[in-house]
Amino acid sequence: MTTEALPPRRPFKFLGGWLCLDFTNTCNWDDPSLEIERFRHYADVLDWHSAAGSLAGAEVAALRQQAGQQPEAAAAALAQCLRLRETIHRIFGAVAAGQPPAAPDIAALNEVLAAALAHLQIENDGTEFSWGWANPAIDLTQVWWPVVRSAGELLTSERLARVGQCGGTSCGWLFFDTTRNHSRRWCEMKHCGNLVKARRHYRRRKTAESSGPGG
Repeated sequence: MTTEALPPRRPFKFLGGWLCLDFTNTCNWDDPSLEIERFRHYADVLDWHSAAGSLAGAEVAALRQQAGQQPEAAAAALAQCLRLRETIHRIFGAVAAGQPPAAPDIAALNEVLAAALAHLQIENDGTEFSWGWANPAIDLTQVWWPVVRSAGELLTSERLARVGQCGGTSCGWLFFDTTRNHSRRWCEMKHCGNLVKARRHYRRRKTAESSGPGG
């Protein structure tokens, strides 16, 4: 039996303006096809962190090695990662719609947040202090520690109301609206915005044609 090769993974885009939102924007929420999915393997999540700069290179390298040595554990961690992505998307999707997030979703986020924050520590490089992660052993769940911390920070932010959701078809991406009058509607104007406008123009033209002379 032959296995059909998957199409190349689409490139990561960082349009959300907040780490946890960019994390959710790794699939198209109205289209579950693998062609749209960016997280098909645990290594994909590591690649995303490398691109986002949210995990140090040494951490990514160690996790990549551990995942190669423990493929079943890596697959399980990926499955947990995808469930967390769904939870975070539901939470901020509700926020964007002006609705309260579901209590079970907040409880699920709090559960992984508590586990992650147990490893948070203050670090000092000799000149300044910063937040870092303390972990004596490589833990494949490290891939979502920065993400859940980001989600907690955004949920408790005074600017939470600036979270929005793309109005494009087959998208569902989330973003942090930095426009002065909260007017952002699309994850990316040159893609979803232009596509929706083109479809509206097409419908108006067809309506005009059907209602013209002899219509």
